[in-house]
Amino acid sequence: MEKITAEKDSLHRLSEEIAACRLCDRLVRWREEAARGKRAAYREETYWGRPVPGFGDPDASLWIIGLAPAAHGGNRTGRVFTGDRSGDFLYRSLYETGWARYPFVWGREDGQKLFGVWISAAVRCAPPDNRPTPEEFLRCRPFLRRETRQLPAVRSVLVLGALALREWICLMREENPAVFRKMPAFVHGTDVRFPGPYPRLFISYHPSQRNTQTGLLTLDMMCRLLSGIRDSGQSSGKPIPS
Repeated sequence: MEKITAEKDSLHRLSEEIAACRLCDRLVRWREEAARGKRAAYREETYWGRPVPGFGDPDASLWIIGLAPAAHGGNRTGRVFTGDRSGDFLYRSLYETGWARYPFVWGREDGQKLFGVWISAAVRCAPPDNRPTPEEFLRCRPFLRRETRQLPAVRSVLVLGALALREWICLMREENPAVFRKMPAFVHGTDVRFPGPYPRLFISYHPSQRNTQTGLLTLDMMCRLLSGIRDSGQSSGKPIPS
């Protein structure tokens, strides 16, 4: 009998499993209702309507983690931070600081390419009111854990928003409870260095429309942070342990 060898994990395999996930009944209902109902401006489009995998450079040294896809953003386009004002802001910032090919994005066929960056979300489905439940964070966490193992060149992590910060620390606390016992203060521009092999952590306000329109987060603030990450010697760290 021929011996069957199990396929090794990979970003491609992980992306396929993320896109097929139906573990959270509430999120499945919400994302599919949004895909059927559509927003008037997108009524001619076919929505993705599924969980949204990560996107970027597999050899990334910087990993950016947001909260979750927007109902008419990533849930529509099928790519993280693509199709809404938050994504427009983030990709413009990445372009201005040399991490992205184009300053704009509109969908998975727009030709966008990231250089040294991987972007993903703590929760892969669009949640009602942009508020995943604690149980939904937990169900999605294994995807984030597997992603850490498939991004061996990551030296720095940039979390966007307080909930993404909390999820990252909770994830790493499972790896080393002593090192990640304390939750860092949520202050834009915070730079946290951990001992041993762990990546450097940077914190930013989420580029939500409310934050950017009120001036809590400006393009200059985000560009200075992204430039600072590049200039800080972020490639001198060590990868996340497997």
